[in-house]
Amino acid sequence: MMGGGSSKEVKGNSIYDFQVQNIDGQDVSLSEYTGKVVLIVNLASSAGSMSATRELRCELYGKYRSRGFEVLGFPCNQFGGQEPGTNAEVKAFAQSKCPDTFPLFAKIDVNGDNEAPLYTFLKSRQGELLGSDIKWNFAKFLVDRQGQPVARFGPQQAYQQFCFMSNVGF
Repeated sequence: MMGGGSSKEVKGNSIYDFQVQNIDGQDVSLSEYTGKVVLIVNLASSAGSMSATRELRCELYGKYRSRGFEVLGFPCNQFGGQEPGTNAEVKAFAQSKCPDTFPLFAKIDVNGDNEAPLYTFLKSRQGELLGSDIKWNFAKFLVDRQGQPVARFGPQQAYQQFCFMSNVGF
């Protein structure tokens, strides 16, 4: 199976098969999120829509975290250079805007030759009509409690429109 519009091999059967680095550079197995509904989003601190989407993520995360909902934020500087800072700067900015912030991970590429394997997997399972590449910041993948991507949403779709679909346990 191919993903991301490239010839990259898709590895893994669920998000639980992937290991990523958190914002502090420590390895994290996504199996830590087994049994949870997960929203995976590529972030950018300098994006114009950041404040509105940040508030929704903070609000939703705070409200539904106790019911098994997680937001996993992956900073990415591939779109308009809107995430130029270091991982430490990204973390400080996020915590200043949402003190009880959701888990943040190290900056990654979501497209291209250096694309993170997790994104190759996500895009192979939830492509788009015009190709599977991520088009801009704040693309979102909704993952069910079995670690399977069940939906993909563009940057402009509000969080309350999709987060609690019945097929993911909310």
